Amino acid sequence: MNPGYLSEYFEGVAAKKLSAVEADETRSNQHEYHATKNVRVFLGSPEEKTRIPARFLYLTDDDPDPIVEDAFLTLYNCRKEKPRAAPEYHLYFPTTNVSLNAYEGDLLVIAKKRDGGLLVIIAENGSSIGRQIEWLFGLADLARCDFSVKSGLKTEQFRIDFPSRFILENIGIEVQTSEDTYLDDMLSRFAGRSTTREFSAYARSTLKDLSPQDQPDLVLMTWMEREEILFRTLESYLIADRLSQGFSGKASVAAVDVDGFLSFSLSVQNRRKSRVGLALENHLEVLFSENGLRYTRTAVTENKAKPDFLFPGVTEYHNPAFDPLKLTMPGVKTCKDRWRQVLAEADRN
Repeated sequence: MNPGYLSEYFEGVAAKKLSAVEADETRSNQHEYHATKNVRVFLGSPEEKTRIPARFLYLTDDDPDPIVEDAFLTLYNCRKEKPRAAPEYHLYFPTTNVSLNAYEGDLLVIAKKRDGGLLVIIAENGSSIGRQIEWLFGLADLARCDFSVKSGLKTEQFRIDFPSRFILENIGIEVQTSEDTYLDDMLSRFAGRSTTREFSAYARSTLKDLSPQDQPDLVLMTWMEREEILFRTLESYLIADRLSQGFSGKASVAAVDVDGFLSFSLSVQNRRKSRVGLALENHLEVLFSENGLRYTRTAVTENKAKPDFLFPGVTEYHNPAFDPLKLTMPGVKTCKDRWRQVLAEADRN
């Protein structure tokens, strides 16, 4: 197991595109995937019928949260009662909300976790999230019918960085990061409270010898990576401190304030989601300024829309005599944002 790589969380993955008989219950009621020899090796080469606990997820661009259901996969030899026939292994899966949403051509990924359980991911065919999963596990040469298997997951291709961490958390894998060197400083500076802009500036201040002019892409990703690590370090401390206080109800010390706990949990999730997009905007704003670009951030356009940035600026945008072909609007979105919203943010572009 190598910290900082996918191998820290997974032993390997098997992936393919779903066929009609695997996805469409009107075409087949077998509920099975064909387990080729390399899949059996990937699962540990069990000889007997084996049920393996699995968490199923269905991912689509239209829903920010996956459909999740806990079930199992059962590996068995469908020709066991035919001793003269060569063994043929299948993976049986039960009906779940995930399987009911699957279609022919969807991406199927079976990831074997370090605890022996499986994560079964089905992503909508042609979706952005599906392409992100393919990129995460290095599935560029994915076969359509048979499983492609990857093990090891500890080369540089599988090093966990900001984008891969973001995708992993979208499929329920919490990546542990920490930079304790700055914890005391962050606690004294922010006391648990700061604006996203202030925190982004602090993250940049901890990095030296970076040139926004010479390597803007590298600098942007380095800033994002550092802010994410620092934020999670501070957040982990604050969450642990809050949990240590407990969630006892007012009426009785023994009572549990369930609503209070759920509200706290939801606030943590919402803060994570909103903060990443704002951090990306903050760092891009500095890059634009450092490279001498003219822009307006979150200007108001038609129907009170607020695009992230306008080039060269809001004055030119609202000037009907200014050539619209010289207007530019970058969509500053993280991979969980809905890109279609960009289309309605600036009609003149």
